[in-house]
Amino acid sequence: MDADEAVETIQREMTVFARRARASAGRLHPELSLVSYTLLGHLEDSGGRRATDLAAHYALDKSTVSRQVSALERAGLIERRRDPADHRVHVLHLTDAGRAILAQVTESRRAAFRERLAGWPEDDLERFAEYLARYNAWGRSGGGGGAPDEG
Repeated sequence: MDADEAVETIQREMTVFARRARASAGRLHPELSLVSYTLLGHLEDSGGRRATDLAAHYALDKSTVSRQVSALERAGLIERRRDPADHRVHVLHLTDAGRAILAQVTESRRAAFRERLAGWPEDDLERFAEYLARYNAWGRSGGGGGAPDEG
């Protein structure tokens, strides 16, 4: 396989992976889409964010993020709090219910990955993890101004 064929295979397989991830998200928790799961995870990791920061981080339209945020608020998974440094700004935070659902889905996803990768040798797992981390770091490290098309 030459480099062009390898890139085509990578693109195709990453597209399959993304589709599978979207499809499996609904099975893990009926009210939590992949986008919702991702937003909750980001809010947990960051300790809270403004909706405009989420839109910028994910390169999404503000109205798209607004719809997701509204749905998560209605479900009681996130809440808005005034920023102590600037009372004009609202920061989104997980609620206790949001943390509980995120933990449940995260553990289910971990179990699914462990099952799928159970037969892989440790060296392959380590290389795969390093390759994915390197691939995903590309847009963050100034390596070209953004992530390649995800298909």
